[in-house]
Amino acid sequence: YSADSDRPAGPPPNAENLETAYFAGGCFWCTESDFESVPGVAEAISGYAGGHVDNPSYEAVSADRTGHLETVEVLYDTEKVTYEELLDVFWHSVDPTDDGGQFCDRGSSYRTAVFAADAAQREKAEASKEEIERTKPFDAPIVTPIRDLEKFWPAEDYHQDFYETHTIRYKTYRTGCGRDARLRDLWGDEAYLH
Repeated sequence: YSADSDRPAGPPPNAENLETAYFAGGCFWCTESDFESVPGVAEAISGYAGGHVDNPSYEAVSADRTGHLETVEVLYDTEKVTYEELLDVFWHSVDPTDDGGQFCDRGSSYRTAVFAADAAQREKAEASKEEIERTKPFDAPIVTPIRDLEKFWPAEDYHQDFYETHTIRYKTYRTGCGRDARLRDLWGDEAYLH
């Protein structure tokens, strides 16, 4: 990890142990930032999944012309963090009761989803969703779906690591969008804030 990064210190993950997970959590800048703060996560890549258009552009996705959701691909070291732990981070860093987007970002491309890359991930994601539904500190139902991943398309370069390359703009956006305030209201001390 670079010295000027906010990522956890320590040795880099072992490439042999890296697996991938896919989460749509609203704005991918925020979702990427949240997951890159998790020890054991090597990288999170902003992109698109769930739609019907190949090689989608940000403009087309944002205009709801592709069916894609803003999604992150999370590369993680299985010796340092489990898929189940990543699912827990996901649930506590989104509003899973909102099917119209996330926070100030409205529209289908900002909806939440867990994209399972295989049958084992689907089983774990379904179990995690059931547990969250049972233990959540609020009454509203969980509307975030578990979907099968068909293809992940990386977003344009200028979206990658936006929270690091445009720190002030990112922090202003995240605060102004009300993300952390809503997460505190929804999850209380269980909210995952980074």
